[in-house]
Amino acid sequence: MSGHSKWATTKHKKANLDAKRGKLFARLIKNIEVAARTGGGDPDGNPTLYDAIQKAKKNSVPQDNIERARKRGAGEEAGGADWQTITYEGYGPNGVAVLIECLTDNKNRAAMEVRTALTRNNGSLADPGSVAYMFNRKGVVIMPKGDAGEDDVLMAVLDAGAEEVNDLDENFEIVSEATDLVPVRKALQEAGFEYESADLTFLPSVSVPLDVEGAKKVFKLIDALEDCDDVQNVYANFDVSDEVMAEVG
Repeated sequence: MSGHSKWATTKHKKANLDAKRGKLFARLIKNIEVAARTGGGDPDGNPTLYDAIQKAKKNSVPQDNIERARKRGAGEEAGGADWQTITYEGYGPNGVAVLIECLTDNKNRAAMEVRTALTRNNGSLADPGSVAYMFNRKGVVIMPKGDAGEDDVLMAVLDAGAEEVNDLDENFEIVSEATDLVPVRKALQEAGFEYESADLTFLPSVSVPLDVEGAKKVFKLIDALEDCDDVQNVYANFDVSDEVMAEVG
């Protein structure tokens, strides 16, 4: 988990730059719209929508934009797109397995963008099922440390189904089964802890260790994929040591 923990911290810091470019805002708005369409427009009765709205708020998405997206998804306002979720599988440099989640209204455009990003960065598309088996669907909550200790957080979420609490420098990462994400998030709230995000994610069951050059190539590929308008999330089964991460910068 060390490589992914460090990468999670890097991505968290990088989010501010994404927001300035509008990339992060667009992804968060899509998530709200889709969550409202699939589970209803009431956040109190739709945990996925609740978490999508909270994440958007914590990333400074304007309230008007959030509300319009919720209404479009719930059918209360016209203009909602026919978003489709598509997952592509591929390989990156050093044989790193990659899962790419897209949310798009144009499947052909999404496929072309993903294929181009992979081939231009020493990667390739893989057949469906050839990569996905290396990942497990998990719930991940990121919370700022503040004055909380790791033992305090673990005690708050253990009975709710949390499997582990990882130290990400300025944050804690709480990992659970996907079905326990909402109970874990609620347990944190009931204990008085503020959280940054609560998401369903894919964590690798087997990892590929990378040296400095390998890490640079893989990070370049991930950045290229995340720059695609239709790409929502990118998961990869790399592992890098703290020393390599420090050298990569």
